Amino acid sequence: MTAERPTLSKSERAYRFIREGIDEGRFVPGYRLVLGQIAGELDISVVPVREAIRRLEAEGLVTFERNVGAQVALLQETEYLFTMQTLALVEGAATSMSAAYLTEDHLARAHEINERMRRTLDDFDPHAFTALNLEFHAVLFEECPNPHVLDLVHRGWRRLNALRDSTFSFVPGRARESVAEHDGILELIAAGAQPLEIEIAARDHRTATLDAMLAYQADHKPPSAAPLSSSTTHRRNHS
Repeated sequence: MTAERPTLSKSERAYRFIREGIDEGRFVPGYRLVLGQIAGELDISVVPVREAIRRLEAEGLVTFERNVGAQVALLQETEYLFTMQTLALVEGAATSMSAAYLTEDHLARAHEINERMRRTLDDFDPHAFTALNLEFHAVLFEECPNPHVLDLVHRGWRRLNALRDSTFSFVPGRARESVAEHDGILELIAAGAQPLEIEIAARDHRTATLDAMLAYQADHKPPSAAPLSSSTTHRRNHS
C-alpha cells in the first residue's frame, strides 16, 4: 500500500504555477500577472493567488505597484551588478569552507557535471548550460558548514534566476572559459589547496562572468548611455 501524497494548499498551487511560468520563460520580465485570470485557470479564489504573489514579491521575482498591479520583476542592470558582486564574495567563501568536507564522490560528481557542460558547447543551449552550471556549483558549496553564508548564496542564485535569461545567451563564448575554470577549481580542491586560494579562484570565476556581461552591455549601449565601469566590479587580491 503506497502512502498518499499530501495535497498542496491552494496558495502553494498558485505559487508553483506562477513560479514555473517565470522559470520556464512563459511569464517574461514585465509580464502583468492578473490575479483573476490566474485564479480562473487554477479554479480557485483570488485570495490564495494574492498570497502567492506576496511570497514571490518577497523573493524579488514579482513587483506590485498601485494602479498597475503585479508583474514579473525587471532585473535592473545595477541590480545584476550588485547581485553578482555579492554572490562572488559569498559563494567564494562558501566554496572555500565546503572544500574540507568534499569527498571523492563529490568531486567525481562535479567532474561528471562539468563534462556534460563541455559536451553542450558544440550545440550550445544556454538555458540547459545554466541549469548544469548551478548543479555544478551546488556540489561545491552545499557542504558549507556556515548556514548563514549558505543562505546568502541561495538568495543570490534565486535573485539571478529572476533574470530569466542566461548570461550565456548574450556571451556564449564565456561558456567555454567557464568550463575550463571549473576544472581549475576542482584541481585546487583535490590538491588540498589553501582555503584562501580556493576562495579567490571561485570568486574570480564569478567576476569573470560579470565582466563578460558588462563588456557585452557596454558594446550594445547607445553612444549617449554611459556604461558601468568594469573596474568598479571587484578588486582582486592575489597577495
